[in-house]
Amino acid sequence: MTTALDYAEKLIAAPSVTPATGLVFDVMEELLKPMGFEVHRFIKGEAPDGPVENLFAIRRGPAGSKHFSFAGHLDVVPPGDGWTSAPFAPERRGDLLYGRGAVDMKGSIACMIAAVADIPADAGTVSFIITGDEEGPAVYGTRALIDFMREHNMEPDLCLVGEPTSVNQLGDMMKIGRRGSVNIWIEVEGTQGHVAYPHLADNPLPKLVAILAELDALVLDEGTDWFQPSNLEITDLEVGNPAHNVIPAKATARLSIRFNDTHSGTSLSDKVAAIAEKHGGAAKPIISGEPFLTPPGEFSQIIADAVKAETGIDPEPSTTGGTSDARFLRAVCPVIEFGLCNATMHKRDEAVAIADLDVLARIYARIGKAVLSA
Repeated sequence: MTTALDYAEKLIAAPSVTPATGLVFDVMEELLKPMGFEVHRFIKGEAPDGPVENLFAIRRGPAGSKHFSFAGHLDVVPPGDGWTSAPFAPERRGDLLYGRGAVDMKGSIACMIAAVADIPADAGTVSFIITGDEEGPAVYGTRALIDFMREHNMEPDLCLVGEPTSVNQLGDMMKIGRRGSVNIWIEVEGTQGHVAYPHLADNPLPKLVAILAELDALVLDEGTDWFQPSNLEITDLEVGNPAHNVIPAKATARLSIRFNDTHSGTSLSDKVAAIAEKHGGAAKPIISGEPFLTPPGEFSQIIADAVKAETGIDPEPSTTGGTSDARFLRAVCPVIEFGLCNATMHKRDEAVAIADLDVLARIYARIGKAVLSA
C-alpha cells in the first residue's frame, strides 16, 4: 500500500523552486489519475512573475453531491546552501524525512493524496486546487485557478488549505482567517544642491522623516475578537547619496501593513497617501491580500473533531501569521487552513516527522468524509 510518506518522497524529489512548472506537476498527475481524477493543467504568465503552472484535478461524485477541495502549492523557496543532505533528494534519517518542501507544503499535499484513497468515490466530489506560485508573486497562480473553476462551473462548497499551521505538535492550531497585507512605497522629490547653499536646493529628507514619524505614531486599532491589532512597519529607507556635501534629489521609504478586518487595503492606502501628501510626498500601494475570517461553525468543528479523534488535541482556531492563498480562495467558498508543524519551513534541513504524515492523512480523510456527508 502506498503511503503519504511515499507520495511525499516522490514530490520532494521533483525540484520546484518558485515559480514551478513541469516535472513536479507530472508527478502529481501520475499520482492522481489512477485514483479516478480528471486532471487539468495550464500555464499562465510571462517573466518576471511567470510562467506559472497550475493544476486542477477533480473526481466527480454523484449528481447533486457536495464538492470538497484540497488546496495547496507545489512551489518551494530556494533551498540555499549548507544542507546536510541534498535538498531535492528526500532522505529518511531517524524519525524525520528531510527535503525542501517536506513541511511547506509537499508533505501536506502527499497527505491529501493519501486521504482521497480512503474517501469513497460515491461520497461526493473531491478536487485539488494546486498552484506553482504561492511562494512568489502569486500573480498567475491561485487567482488563475479560480478563473478556471468559475469558467467551468467547478467551484467547491468548502476548501481546506494544507499550509503548515501546527506550532508545537500536529493538531494544535488551525487558521480560520488571515490578516490582510499592503506594501506601500513613499517617495519625496526634492532639488539637489550643495549643502553650503541650502537656499538653492530642496532637501527631501526632512519631509520623509516627518511622514514616517507621523505614520509610526499611528495606532491603527486595538484588535478584535479574532484578530490581533493591525501593525504598520517601516521596512526600507533609501537615498542613494554617496556624497557628504550634496543635498539629495529624492528620498524613498517602504512600509508593510498587516491589518485585520476593521480595515481594507484601500482604506489604509488612502490614509498613508493623505499623510504623505500633507508633507509633500507621494504613496504607491500594492495590496497583496484582504483580511478574511471563516467564523467558527460547522466546518471548523468538523476539522476539530477529526484532529481530536486522531491526536487527542483540541486545535486552537487562530488568525495569526502571514498570508496564504486562502486570501484568494475565500472569494469562492469558506476556507480553513490546517497542516503540519511549521518549525522548519523555509529553513535549511527542512524536515517533517514521518509519523505525522500518516496521522495527517487520516485527519484529512476524516474531514473529507465528514464534509461530504454533512
